[in-house]
Amino acid sequence: MTSADRHRRIIDAVRGAGQLSVAELAELTRTSEMTIRRDLEVLAEQGVLERYRGGARTLLLRGEEQPFALRARDGLGVKQRIAAAVADMIADGEAVVVDSGTTCLEVARALLPRRLTVMPLSLHAANALVDAPRLRLLLPGGEPRPGELALTGPLTEASLAALRFDTAVIGCCGLTAASGLTAYDLADAAIKRAALASAHRVIAVAEAAKLSRTALAFVAPASALHSVVTSDDAPDDEVDALSAAGVVVRRA
Repeated sequence: MTSADRHRRIIDAVRGAGQLSVAELAELTRTSEMTIRRDLEVLAEQGVLERYRGGARTLLLRGEEQPFALRARDGLGVKQRIAAAVADMIADGEAVVVDSGTTCLEVARALLPRRLTVMPLSLHAANALVDAPRLRLLLPGGEPRPGELALTGPLTEASLAALRFDTAVIGCCGLTAASGLTAYDLADAAIKRAALASAHRVIAVAEAAKLSRTALAFVAPASALHSVVTSDDAPDDEVDALSAAGVVVRRA
């Protein structure tokens, strides 16, 4: 079991139980208590859980998103395949707005060698693009969310309203044909709506698990999307439902 797999198992177990002891977590992961203590220190620093003497308790409520640093390592190969597929759909010379989130960060990285105009909606993506040799980088205003570094607020919305993009690449926390595109954070949902409104074409990116999930904040109906790029294990029933709603679904 890798450290990332072990961390995820610890997070899921502590979140489900509310709190667990070091001994219980060591038995669950079949590793030493010393290793578990180190894992708990890392996860406590990321704000996922709270340490107490001999164990840990959860800080994540139902419906809350995992910290960016943990999500960035999870399913990286899948996110890179999705990003490569999205890059293939974008022509040189386009103006593109790239949403926040870990999959969209990989999209930004896939666009590095291209001749494009790109506005990233997170400081993570902006940092990835800053030295791109052929790319014109536009930076929006706004307030970065801690950890996530997604730009939010009226300055970000005003930046989007002032421009018209050929393509918006939008991340999501949940996407179904019935419930549409959803996000965990209300401020993030507002920025996604502004990005959709500023673009001629909308490409949503979502790993398979997100196609059966609905988060708290509604962003847009599925019919507002032109395309969805997802992983090759996406559920057939949800892919068929999105296709019936007029969305072009591409598996990567």
